[in-house]
Amino acid sequence: MSDFWIDKKVLVTGAGGFIASHLVETLVAGGARVRAFVRYNSRGDPGLLTQLPVQSLAEVELIAGDLRDAAAVALAVRGCEYVFHLGALIAIPYSYLHPVEVVETNVLGTLNVLMAARAGGVERVVHTSTSEVYGTALRVPIDESHPLQGQSPYAASKIGADKLAESFYCAYDLPVVTLRPFNTYGPRQSTRAVIPTIITQLLAGDTLRLGSLDTRRDFTYVSDTVDGFLKVARTTAIEGQSFNLGVGQDVSVGELAQTLMELIGKPVQILQEEERLRPQKSEVLRLLSDNRKARQALGWAPQVALRDGLQQTIAWIEAHRSLYQAGKYTR
Repeated sequence: MSDFWIDKKVLVTGAGGFIASHLVETLVAGGARVRAFVRYNSRGDPGLLTQLPVQSLAEVELIAGDLRDAAAVALAVRGCEYVFHLGALIAIPYSYLHPVEVVETNVLGTLNVLMAARAGGVERVVHTSTSEVYGTALRVPIDESHPLQGQSPYAASKIGADKLAESFYCAYDLPVVTLRPFNTYGPRQSTRAVIPTIITQLLAGDTLRLGSLDTRRDFTYVSDTVDGFLKVARTTAIEGQSFNLGVGQDVSVGELAQTLMELIGKPVQILQEEERLRPQKSEVLRLLSDNRKARQALGWAPQVALRDGLQQTIAWIEAHRSLYQAGKYTR
């Protein structure tokens, strides 16, 4: 990592989350002065930031609040040069149950970040989108001009947030760039995602309970995603644009399960559970990224092969099994 980030004042929203905690750790290691915005709870729990080395966490300025609170967001943004906006409610099954909360957090929360960034004159806002905004691929690989399809309340909320970011660039010349990670995985990820779901079940039992086995995804290791965030924040003349971060290879959930069984050395029976299936019209059948724009404009390229990333993820989960409830369906 270069010395670009030394003494830069940086805000990371959603800092207690999976990708954001890795981003915070990397920024601290690079010398940035990091302010972490986490959702308030009475336990004072900063989420996955507790997994950072003690010395790294001690260098982070923690601010607790709610993205829906404009005053709290404005306070967090104040004085920062760079804003990485990762805060969101991201679970698709949860969005079926609580669409109002998801829309308020993801859309209104993003509006609050954009307004605060504009008022504060920040140098760059990196807005986090998701490959889910594309819906089931109409063509592959998916480039940034692919139509946006809101097949779940979560996807629709992120489309709304993306369009707000676009509008603030067009209307106010806000220096905002949008990143669309494709299925990031790695250490610290919860069983809300399919890879930790499979690994924890394989380590704990003799059956594997999953939803659709035929959906295909483009899995990107977390260090590669973090590298994309860092590159997009410091690349000039890309304001107002969107970038895909994906490997450019897809695999079905069934194939993924077989690979993980092989790596762990434990073949088991796979059972398909109804509650893990999305509504038929809401299921996104295939996501496969076209990452050429990120390669050309950002100089970004994925470095971690899927099997290598899976082995690192298995090792981390094995060492932290107390953090997981194997087999429990997490919405």
